[in-house]
Amino acid sequence: MSTFPVIDSTLSARHLAVWAIEKYNLPTQTTCRLLRTNMNHTYVVSEPATTYILRVYSYNRRTLTDIAEEVRLLNLLKESGIAVSYPIPDTNNTYIHQIYAPEGIRYAVLFSFANGGKIRNLTGELCYQIGSTMARMHQVTLGRQINRITYTTHTLAKVAYQQAKVYFPESLPDMQFIQASANKLDAVFKEAAASASRTGVVHLDIWYDNMSITDDGQITLFDFDNCGNGWLIWDIGYFCMQLFHTQPDKADYERKRHLFLKGYQEITAIPEAEIPLIPYAGLAIWIYYLGVQAERFDNFANIFLSENYLKMYMGKVKEWLLYHQLTIDLPAV
Repeated sequence: MSTFPVIDSTLSARHLAVWAIEKYNLPTQTTCRLLRTNMNHTYVVSEPATTYILRVYSYNRRTLTDIAEEVRLLNLLKESGIAVSYPIPDTNNTYIHQIYAPEGIRYAVLFSFANGGKIRNLTGELCYQIGSTMARMHQVTLGRQINRITYTTHTLAKVAYQQAKVYFPESLPDMQFIQASANKLDAVFKEAAASASRTGVVHLDIWYDNMSITDDGQITLFDFDNCGNGWLIWDIGYFCMQLFHTQPDKADYERKRHLFLKGYQEITAIPEAEIPLIPYAGLAIWIYYLGVQAERFDNFANIFLSENYLKMYMGKVKEWLLYHQLTIDLPAV
């Protein structure tokens, strides 16, 4: 009897432990447990002295080149003294492994464990430290390119609109708002490009869920799965927008945003022309992640990807724009 095709299997943690022991020459007491299934599958590999994170990339999520470039970037950042969760080579100095899953070849990489925990309600001091950490990372990546996607208003917003169209009618007001937002972003960043704003390699997903913070305030960044090329303001704008939505008291948000930007600019300056782009950068990436949710529907099993969810999700965008006194003009009917 032939095996029925699958689209997203979950590999056995017990068997991955045996696999990791062999590949990395780990102690026989090493264990493995599934941490989460999402865009990729994440496992915690524990041996008596050390803990690691094993990422098994979802089928057809990333190419071998994509992952190799992520590994190359992380090694560069580690060598430059940036606190990141970095890839671990096996006994043959290999970073990326092929695993033959029922759906096809999947790739696996072992990463160092980021000590600490996640803090949703960040203190002002932590916002300052995050700004400093991001700036040091941008100092390393400024002017560089990796062989991955380049994030533009097209690849962020216009592609996301096309992906969302699979699940939502174009006639919905929020879909019209997304389309109008993409056009607005095109115009804004086309004009801003004349000022030669800073470009380089960006993380694109720096927020509290992708960093670990120790009790003494040491910050480690992880999950560079969405890294690519683009304007450095993408990272700044997205962090500010995430901070905005986790701080109900907007006076508190302003204080923490100020400290974040202060921490950043004490390491490297943000050109004056980039500051007004921060709200637009947040808008672009917020739309992008709606597209990701639509594109990877099968990974999320998105029963929540409904018209009500779209209204709620875009409601956060509109709240952000209203706060910054920005408007998106919808096409005349």
